[in-house]
Amino acid sequence: MQDFDVVIIGGGAAGLMCAIEAGKRGRRVILLEKGKKVAGKIRISGGGRCNFTNIHTTAANFQSANPHFAKSALKRYGPNDFISLVEKHGIVYHEKTLGQLFCNNSAQDIIDMLLDECVKVDVVIKTSITVEAIEKKDGFLIKTEEGDIKCQSLVIATGGPSIPKMGATGWGYDVARQFKLKIVDPVPALVPLTFGEAFIFDFRKLSGVSVDVRVQCGKVSFDEALLFTHRGLSGPAILQISSYWRSGQDIIINLAPGRDVFESLKETKQNHPKQELPTALAALLPKRLATYISEHTGITGPLADLSHKKLEKVADLVNNWRITPNGTEGFATAEVTRGGVSTDELSSKTMEAAKVSGLYFIGEVVDVTGHLGGYNFQWAWASGHAAGQYV
Repeated sequence: MQDFDVVIIGGGAAGLMCAIEAGKRGRRVILLEKGKKVAGKIRISGGGRCNFTNIHTTAANFQSANPHFAKSALKRYGPNDFISLVEKHGIVYHEKTLGQLFCNNSAQDIIDMLLDECVKVDVVIKTSITVEAIEKKDGFLIKTEEGDIKCQSLVIATGGPSIPKMGATGWGYDVARQFKLKIVDPVPALVPLTFGEAFIFDFRKLSGVSVDVRVQCGKVSFDEALLFTHRGLSGPAILQISSYWRSGQDIIINLAPGRDVFESLKETKQNHPKQELPTALAALLPKRLATYISEHTGITGPLADLSHKKLEKVADLVNNWRITPNGTEGFATAEVTRGGVSTDELSSKTMEAAKVSGLYFIGEVVDVTGHLGGYNFQWAWASGHAAGQYV
């Protein structure tokens, strides 16, 4: 039997960060990862360049049944702390839109950095290993196919079931249930929305068209790009709003935010009365979308021949398109999972389960879900750092 101070199950962003921090404190740490390699989601994130944090991170960028839970960890380990680590390792990075930071080279730079930090503090990493059972016995007994491991502190950093092709499962929830901890029902988040046959646009004809929009669901709205797909809607704006959408709700899309399309069409009608409606719309929208809106409404021809009522109908479709999704593409394409181990069960300072001494949950497995754009990685770093100070 092997004996360690800390066992961390899950070799993603949160697990690696926790291992580093615990190792710095002189703790004997072993990290168990069932995949062939650690850091799978880091490797594919940001188109392979890893959107490793967002400089604008606050607790307002996260969803949870307890919106205040993330504040403690984020305050103690924020974007600047991780950026300092990145710069210490000489990793060159750049800022894209909305405070998102990416590696200039590749996500492998971040992985190498984390593994280097693990080596410095003698973290043992085992890959391709399956945990078969966990028992609470004077600490914890972790049963694996390669033998038993004893530890005082057990950290669950296994994420949620999003992107199952990478081996993602809800295993961490099973551990929580074993110890009688509450779970907030996990659902796909940051995921494309799908629509039934009776939707306002035939998305297949518009597949590949991208446009900057404002999308709203309830009181929440996002200004980013929308992408039409053959199944429905995707793109950053849709992924963002999907985390707030609930079955049966409408979403409202402004395809020309900041523009009063009715006023624009009236002005064009006055100055260029012979101009065709699709041409006038193409000054505000991608040409294929402009043509389709004209065809869909059945309103076409020179602007001079179109009444204000007809122009108003077209404008309302552009500025105030209300539509009801019938679902999402599910965990298969969801970037993250909303829901997870209830924050009611955990200390926001240490990430330890109140009912089970020595048991910790960090990262995506917890009911804390960030917006698109580096926020979920920052939660992984912050929650892993928090637990690492106490395990």
